Amino acid sequence: MKNFKDAEILSPAGNWEMLQASVRSGADAVYLGAKDFSARRNAENFDTTELLEVVKYCHIRGVRVYLTLNILIKDEEMADAFNLAKTAYNSGIDGIIIADLGLARILHEKIPQLPLHASTQMTVHSPSALNLLKELGFCQVVAAREMSKAELALLCEKARQLDMTVEVFVHGALCMCMSGQCLLSAFLGSRSGNRGLCAGPCRLPFKVKNGTGYDLSLKDLSLLKYLGELYEIGVRSFKIEGRMKRPEYAAAATAACRQVITKGFADDSLTQTLKDVFSRSGFTDGYYTQSLGKNMFGIRTKEDVISAEKAFPRLHEIYRAERKSVPLKVDVTILKNSPVCITLYDGKNQVTIKTDPPKQAKTRALTKEDVIKNIDKFGATPYYTENISIDLDEGLFVAAGELNALRRQACEELDQKRSEIIYDKSQAVYSPKIITARVRKKVKLYARFSFINQIPDDISALDGIIIPLEENPPVIEENILKIVDIPRGIHSEKLIADRLELFKNFGFTTALCGNLAAVIIAKEKGFKIMADAFLNISNTECLETLKLKGVQSALVSNELTYDQIKNMGKSIPLGLVSYGNIPLMLFRNCPIKNGIDCAECDKKGVIVDRKGVEFPVSCRMGYSELFNSVPLWLGDKIKELDIDFSLLYFTREDKSRAETVINAFKNFKEPDTKYTRGLFFRGTI
Repeated sequence: MKNFKDAEILSPAGNWEMLQASVRSGADAVYLGAKDFSARRNAENFDTTELLEVVKYCHIRGVRVYLTLNILIKDEEMADAFNLAKTAYNSGIDGIIIADLGLARILHEKIPQLPLHASTQMTVHSPSALNLLKELGFCQVVAAREMSKAELALLCEKARQLDMTVEVFVHGALCMCMSGQCLLSAFLGSRSGNRGLCAGPCRLPFKVKNGTGYDLSLKDLSLLKYLGELYEIGVRSFKIEGRMKRPEYAAAATAACRQVITKGFADDSLTQTLKDVFSRSGFTDGYYTQSLGKNMFGIRTKEDVISAEKAFPRLHEIYRAERKSVPLKVDVTILKNSPVCITLYDGKNQVTIKTDPPKQAKTRALTKEDVIKNIDKFGATPYYTENISIDLDEGLFVAAGELNALRRQACEELDQKRSEIIYDKSQAVYSPKIITARVRKKVKLYARFSFINQIPDDISALDGIIIPLEENPPVIEENILKIVDIPRGIHSEKLIADRLELFKNFGFTTALCGNLAAVIIAKEKGFKIMADAFLNISNTECLETLKLKGVQSALVSNELTYDQIKNMGKSIPLGLVSYGNIPLMLFRNCPIKNGIDCAECDKKGVIVDRKGVEFPVSCRMGYSELFNSVPLWLGDKIKELDIDFSLLYFTREDKSRAETVINAFKNFKEPDTKYTRGLFFRGTI
């Protein structure tokens, strides 16, 4: 059996009852959100006053607490987000889970003692990303859920070199899209997953040819039987998803993990109960075992709901009482003419309580067994006696009530010591940057083509051209900026590096990078870096962070509005995707495969929603993307924007259509087709 001595079970806490359920079922740590800035804003969550009580409750029981501050932050929110993190630090929090690069840098600069964990919203799935995260002060990283065992092993090896900890989801819901890369809910209903308010549209009917009709809905993840393997390759934090679920679910999942860690396996009865309490027609381990395909898809059926209702009553017993998690060394001294004394020692903290000297026994003298019977009553506490030492003179008497009171007082003082904040509280202050107006320049026009045969013969209207890394680099005679687009899903860093070398030989000087690993790989190959919109650049501090890490230009998030872009600092040239079918989801398990094979699809897949709207699906180097049904069009609005360049994003347009669009944007024309303004005016909530 594995020795999981430095591993943690990290459980969800969406409210007080779930917190208790997780802690009493065996969690080593819990993660929870405050009322604001959490990726599960619809959970009950905790206000700042409750947060202090949560930390005390958990620390008494030897449980760490991590605050999820893991949404994208807007400029006008940065000061409040910083103050929340500072309040959490001053409340004794053990770490903060962050998704925003700008907020992370500020916190590391101003409160360097605060442990930072990189959220799964950062889409970390390739080792080179850890270099940048380490520089920003991160000590722990939540790996993407779509990684295989072999890929996780490489990530863990890199983490060991950098003295970082890898955290992996081992149970719970799977989003169809890689976390941090989904715009589906935002574009369809202004409820942003990156802002913590995903409406879950992927669980609604979406159908591919020959599919099931729910072809964006995956089964829940379960890697419980692989905890030993995960530990062996270097994973040290086993995370359970579920802040929006019921406490019984958190209890069952946590208890199952605890059984695996303590005895090597989970009981069949508990495993079945866990399946009953919440699953989507069972579980999947498809990403971890590289078993992609139809078997990963599933929905919540009527039978699943019925099973859950039957399972709930069985689970209350798991977290009905305190879990005995804190061993104590207990010393009791009852000597003639000396105060009765009890000392509790938990390995770090020690308390000693004294009371009046014992009386002389009139009838029956006190025995060691009597002392043990009364002192060793830690029932409603997390404490238990690991070792007890009693020094007792003969012929003495102490009432049972006195011994009980002594024990209770000692426990209360030990609680106090265990929940004390022993470091200096932060007095750091964050002041938002003052954004100065600048002289508006001519907006440059760039175009990104998915295929070489889309490129018009005349590209004189363009200032830059972007070609996907997987295409063969074209010979471009024009004196324009030549940019290579690195896929945001990276399957092989070596392949990316080799392809970059090829593009360099064709005069490409800049790399469009949609994930952190790509930034590092491209820099090492000598490319200038243009940050893609999918690095989720949503505030001035994020831009400053990227600039400090060698980024020369950036595309802002597709979720920003006109006013937010206008008021953003521009320390580096700033661009906006102003035309194209915007990528809404990034898949590792292509939904088209739930109906037809790759040969029949030929990169022309389509998925249809319940209203009959068609969304194109295309693949890129081991991943695939779902695109919006209609193109974004901002050509007639470009003059109003304070940006440096406008990007046309061509997907399935032919050469003639691409030329028409380029000329239209050159002349700031209104749309000539069915279109969307995206989130440019309506924004997200």
